[in-house]
Amino acid sequence: MARTAVINVRTEPELKAQAEEIYRGLGVSLSDAINMFICKSIDFRGLPFELRHEIPNAETIAAMKEAEDIAKGAIQSKSYASFTEMLNDALSDDTEV
Repeated sequence: MARTAVINVRTEPELKAQAEEIYRGLGVSLSDAINMFICKSIDFRGLPFELRHEIPNAETIAAMKEAEDIAKGAIQSKSYASFTEMLNDALSDDTEV
């Protein structure tokens, strides 16, 4: 048997249990999954996934709220019979405020 090193990782018990259940369903142990993560990290020479903020910014949150308000009928929105009609309206000098 190959020599092994021990890695101690602190995590919340519920997270550990959820991860173990997922990996058990895939037929691997949590230890196997952690070793896979380490191997992929070496292959990628970094994290094997994109690290980014998933929380929408203020502009996106405002747009989502506006879309919800339009769907509820709380805000009146224009509708067009065709793309050409919409384009003509968008390019016109008349703007409603």
